[in-house]
Amino acid sequence: MSDRRSVLANAHGWWAMVVVVLLGTFAANRDVDPGHGVVVGAVIVAVLAVLPAVLPWRPEVAVAASGVCTAVYFGAGFADGPIFLALPTVTFVTVLRATSYRWVPWAAGAALLAAATLVLRMLVTDGERTQEVWQAVGLLAVVAAAGAVATAVSQLEASRADRTARAATEEQLRMAQDLHDGVGHGLAVIAMQAGVALHVLDRDPDKARESLEAIRATSRESLDALRAELGRMSGNEAVRRPARGVDDLEALLDRVRAGGLDVARTGDVHEVDGRVGEVAYAIAQEALTNVLRHAAATRAVVDVSRSGGALTLTVTDDGRGGPTSGQDEGMGISGMRTRVGDVGGVLEVGPADGSGFRVRATIPEQP
Repeated sequence: MSDRRSVLANAHGWWAMVVVVLLGTFAANRDVDPGHGVVVGAVIVAVLAVLPAVLPWRPEVAVAASGVCTAVYFGAGFADGPIFLALPTVTFVTVLRATSYRWVPWAAGAALLAAATLVLRMLVTDGERTQEVWQAVGLLAVVAAAGAVATAVSQLEASRADRTARAATEEQLRMAQDLHDGVGHGLAVIAMQAGVALHVLDRDPDKARESLEAIRATSRESLDALRAELGRMSGNEAVRRPARGVDDLEALLDRVRAGGLDVARTGDVHEVDGRVGEVAYAIAQEALTNVLRHAAATRAVVDVSRSGGALTLTVTDDGRGGPTSGQDEGMGISGMRTRVGDVGGVLEVGPADGSGFRVRATIPEQP
């Protein structure tokens, strides 16, 4: 944002305004006797009035200097001309690079000083003329408009930069959530399966082999998920992880069962919309991962049902359970809330009836 303001405020194109003021002032004053140095003086003062637009001064200093030089020009009685563009130009350019509103009183004071000098010139030379009054009013209006337009442009750029930064942050959080869901689940299952393998290694080699094979399959899937997500981070859209849905829940439950947790499934729901099914799978995966890692449970039940145009997925365990709140939910539950909320659903988490913990996601299905 600051770089853009700097470019706008200090671009070489603004030097063209200095040249325009120089030439215009010379032309406006060329009929005055050059022997008295009027033309040279007018040109010098006019150029000094517009020069702050291309100098790296603070906005308040720039508008004050321009206002003083403009007032000197009017007070000296030089001919009217491009000098009326000096203060509005400096105001517009310097406000673009302003980081606060401290320039406002300085710009107002500079404009009032220049306008008052115009009116004073009218009173001193010919009190019956009203041209200077209208010129003073016009100068005040143009300076105010220049400041307002520059402020609007600056705020628009800031808003656009904020939206871009917010979108980038949300995308980073989504990527982190995907990694947490896929890789975190795989590691939790692998840890459980490794524990089973070590426990039965000597007395049940076949069971140990089964656990090791499950570890191999789970690690491959986790590596595929990691590779796909890293591919998306690097902009390689060709590397994609296939979307999981309700029909993939049984394979998920088999992996969890291989880790030593007894998991039952109730409900017989099929033909679920792709996005809804993907969210439901992610919720089941994260909920079961939390059971493996935190609940110290021996049994879990995954129920999938459809009612009232919505898919409801409930995961209940018989572990230690306990209350939860937004402050201690952690990344897993907050990620589930985000996923369900993105499709207009509702997530409920808390102690189950009796003992254990329950996660329930209600996901509306599109007609």
